[in-house]
Amino acid sequence: MGARKMSPPKNKNVREVMLAAVPSLRAFAISLCGNVDRADDLVQEALLRALANLDSFQPGTNMSAWLFTILRNLFRSEYRKRRREVEDVDGSYAEQLTTLPEQTSRLEIDEFREALKLLPPEQREALILVGASGFSYEEAAQICECAVGTIKSRVNRARSRLADILSIEDASDFGPDRETRAVVNVSGSRRS
Repeated sequence: MGARKMSPPKNKNVREVMLAAVPSLRAFAISLCGNVDRADDLVQEALLRALANLDSFQPGTNMSAWLFTILRNLFRSEYRKRRREVEDVDGSYAEQLTTLPEQTSRLEIDEFREALKLLPPEQREALILVGASGFSYEEAAQICECAVGTIKSRVNRARSRLADILSIEDASDFGPDRETRAVVNVSGSRRS
């Protein structure tokens, strides 16, 4: 589930290429702002800006990276504007909106999201671009306007920090819990 090169092929129009990038843009926007509604607004605004500035897109380059750059810059601009705003300081409103998760996997996803929020913004952004969105280190460096080595360093530090936060020691700590793995292993051995 990685990002694909979105340079407009000759047989597709720009609109189709932009629409194909929307799911990845939306996932990136959600990871940046943590709010689905706000993320949708951010994606919509990024696409509107892209269409308004389509003449600045260089044909033959990666349109997906161009769209991600627009979205990232838009988020950063909004963040600077909202940085001074204070909303729900004591968290009482947010507590009214939360519900307890019904499954262990939901708890793990929530735990991961919380751990992701603890990363410095630059590390989180690099990890999401490379790990979740499927961009190469070079593409992520272009989007973040920094050196490839800087992106590699940020991703490595982010992965290490997440492993520390989530108490992950090795690959066996990923996936289902011990009980679920035991059931899967028993079922798998019966088929053999």
